[in-house]
Amino acid sequence: MLESTIPSFFKDHFLVATPRLQDGLFGHSIAYLCEHDENGAMGIVVNRPLDLKLAEMLDHLELDTALIGDEPVMAGGPVSIERGFVLHRDDGRKWDSSLKLRPGMQLTSSVDIMQAIARNEGPADRVVLLGYSGWGPGQLEEEIQDNAWLTLPADDPILFDIPHEKRVDAALDKLGISFAQLSSIAGHA
Repeated sequence: MLESTIPSFFKDHFLVATPRLQDGLFGHSIAYLCEHDENGAMGIVVNRPLDLKLAEMLDHLELDTALIGDEPVMAGGPVSIERGFVLHRDDGRKWDSSLKLRPGMQLTSSVDIMQAIARNEGPADRVVLLGYSGWGPGQLEEEIQDNAWLTLPADDPILFDIPHEKRVDAALDKLGISFAQLSSIAGHA
């Protein structure tokens, strides 16, 4: 008997929205799944910039922003939109509130990382976000079954080396398809 290579949970995977999710925050989006188990899922959208630059966010936190350029802040999702997160490579430094997502990747939500970023001492490979996306038990699995999302293993270059506006296309390219090939009509074999 062959064992299935399809994971039952998709932690450390990308979710790419299909045309079925064409409206709102999730339309033409790519999310990184930080957690996914029988209790639900938590992810962050990594390609939807807010009308807010990192320098403005740091200024709001009353941190000196002289060293920061035009880095956009992403809309991580519709939950806790006032809460900031930094998805970043784990460079061995300890932050006050970090979740180790896998070896080499962390999600940090404490002000000490923002202070380090303001001093140009924070992680170089990062995505700064406000809010996150959450799914209750079984909800994400149902959305995937209904063809609302495509899944693929996460890829660091897509997160950190590809401009946010090209991340969906880069992920779909790894699957060998383009967004134009996707349909909003579901089909099941």
